[in-house]
Order: sequence, then structure tokens, then C-alpha cells
Amino acid sequence: MGTDKARADSAGRALALRVADRARGVCASITLVGNPFLYADLGLPVVPDRFPGQGPLAGIEAALGSTSALDNLIVACDMPALPETVLDALFRSASGDPDADCIVPRHDNGDLEPLCAVYRQRCHPVVLAALEAGTRKVTTALQFPLPRPLAIRYIRVSDPEAFANLNTPEDWQRYHRD
Repeated sequence: MGTDKARADSAGRALALRVADRARGVCASITLVGNPFLYADLGLPVVPDRFPGQGPLAGIEAALGSTSALDNLIVACDMPALPETVLDALFRSASGDPDADCIVPRHDNGDLEPLCAVYRQRCHPVVLAALEAGTRKVTTALQFPLPRPLAIRYIRVSDPEAFANLNTPEDWQRYHRD
């Protein structure tokens, strides 16, 4: 979009905070990943990105590398339409499958939503190894074989609009018009 989406004003609130509000109903704590100097005033803890400029996978690595929580909901800051019911379903699926390393939404057409998923803290070594090997795409990292393959559980989702990212000015206008 050409601007910092996390700080973009969405109905009087920073977009990242609107997403955090959605997650707050199912998460014990909320942390942002990014530059602490840029986001400290948003009132949430901020974890610095250890691989700045390397995309969302680096954000996942930073989150997993800084947590002691077993289950971690990772949500992109530009998905404000996510219903709390979807987030709750991800956690319920995680509690029902202790062998799964990741619980990732999958649409009927096969598209994945790895930027709105539950990642167990034990995924960190695989995510880190993928980054260090030059992988930047999250779905590629989920298939990375080292140090061990991840056990991924997919849950079916049927509402693509719930996962809509606000990536363009047109997306932004469409979301704020509806």
C-alpha cells in the first residue's frame, strides 16, 4: 500500500490494534513483531525482527523465538475482518491434536492461510533453519525438512473474506466501505 499498514488508521484505531482486539478474546497475551521504536506507542509489547526485511516468515521466527507459550496464534496485522470464532476454532483444533506442530486454515480450493495460524513453539527450529537456508515463503518453510518435518494439521475454512488482507488501496477502500 506504500504505507505502514500496522499504523494505518482504520476507523480511529491503528490497524494492528484492530487485529489485536480480535485476538484478545482467545489469547492470554498479545505481542507485535517489528521495530520497537516504531510501535512502542501502540501500548503492546514489541519483539524486534531478527531478520529485518525478510518478510512474514521472519516475523514468525521472531515471535516463536521470543515465546515460552506452547501454542501461538500468529496473525498478520492486515486481517481486520477475522472473526473471533475462527481464531477460537484454531485453538480448539490445536488442543485436539497435540501431535500437530501447526494448525493452518485451508480453503476449499486448497489455498492456505499461514499468516493466521497456530504455531507451536517447537516449530521455531524449523522456521529458523528455513530462514537461514534462504527460504522466505511461509508455505515453503512449512514443508522444510530440517531439522525435522513439521506435522501440519489443516482445518477447513469456507469464508475467504474473513481472511482478506488489506494489501492495496482498493482493498482498503472495499473493507472500509462495507
